[in-house]
Amino acid sequence: MASAFAHAALGATLGKILLPNHRHWPSWVAAACCAALPDVDALGYKLGVPYDSLWGHRGLTHSLLAAAVVAVVGAVLGQLATPSRRPPAGRLALLFLATASHGVLDAMTTGGLGVAFFSPWDLERYFFGIRPIKVSPIGIKAFFSGRGLRVLASEAIWVGLPCLATLMLRKALDKTASRSLS
Repeated sequence: MASAFAHAALGATLGKILLPNHRHWPSWVAAACCAALPDVDALGYKLGVPYDSLWGHRGLTHSLLAAAVVAVVGAVLGQLATPSRRPPAGRLALLFLATASHGVLDAMTTGGLGVAFFSPWDLERYFFGIRPIKVSPIGIKAFFSGRGLRVLASEAIWVGLPCLATLMLRKALDKTASRSLS
């Protein structure tokens, strides 16, 4: 798996790209949280849940179905917290993409059994053809080790830099658009 830092960075980046107005910052935070949320299944290790089961790590919680459920619940909660007359389509799309991005990053890591994107209908686990992100150790103690630092370095290159480049491009495009409107 990628680390919670990489997942949250990608979720927040998606938030800034899809809902760029600063009044949407709570949605950026929600997207960062949703992007890291699927790893709640790692608690299953402590409960004896087999890795390759439906409820195991990178199983159902990493699926597109789970991303849709999280997005709907998050959009409804967001609408209740900040009611508006407009439907929360932007927030719904953001939360779905942020949650689904978790599996995408995990499918690009160097370890594990793959991601059950289509669970519960298809328990097959998938990796992408390109897998440059070093797999993160599970557990806080293991993460803060030499291996954890190598993971962070890998994520800085394969997640952090693309996120930063995307944000910089978005800012440049916004400046260009505002100049052309003047």
